[in-house]
Amino acid sequence: MASWNSFPLEITYQTLGWLAFVSWSISFYPQQQYFEKYGHEQMIPVAANDVAFSIHAVVLTAITLFQVFIYERGTQTISKISIGIVSVVWLFAAVCVFVALPSHSWLWLISIFNFIQVSMTVIKYIPQAVMNFMRKSTEGFSIGNILLDFTGGVANYGQMATQSIDQNSWVNFYGNIGKTLLSLVSIFFDILFMVQHYILYRPKKTSGINEKAMDKGNNDPLIDSSDDHQPQASNV
Repeated sequence: MASWNSFPLEITYQTLGWLAFVSWSISFYPQQQYFEKYGHEQMIPVAANDVAFSIHAVVLTAITLFQVFIYERGTQTISKISIGIVSVVWLFAAVCVFVALPSHSWLWLISIFNFIQVSMTVIKYIPQAVMNFMRKSTEGFSIGNILLDFTGGVANYGQMATQSIDQNSWVNFYGNIGKTLLSLVSIFFDILFMVQHYILYRPKKTSGINEKAMDKGNNDPLIDSSDDHQPQASNV
């Protein structure tokens, strides 16, 4: 029988295999617990795009973190507050996992993770809103990302409403409270950012005369090379 040529690859192979087994095995339990709590006639409120978004977000976040470590950061550092919040969240999540293991309370654990996701989203938005308020300006702020985020939040909420109307039941909203709150939080802060950008702190426009004067001044050469200003040689 053939054997592995590389021990690290064998370890990687076994690790990925058992990770797939554990992930797929655990995935069966929350669905059964959801039916027990909300009834077998209810539709599971998790769509394929929800799973795709989660995977996509994790991959891009990992790439961004990798870039943070390999690219020049200058004097920028991670704040102690951020380190503290992240540490507490990971510790809290680990404790909840160990609490859920004996009783297989996977639906409860998913609800906890939803709570963490919503909380971290709120924390993520607040600093930018406060900074805009303190500066009384949104200069340098990418409003395009906010418009995209707002579109995604509205579409996400509309998707849930469509399923609820079709099933004639609003269990879809409180059965997946994390997705509901995440959409509402995103929409709330996106509207706040749009009000700040387009109404409260609109960029001041300079007059056309001033802009032309500035452009003319910028186009003037630092050294005048015209013949009129060249020194004339004196006749001896």
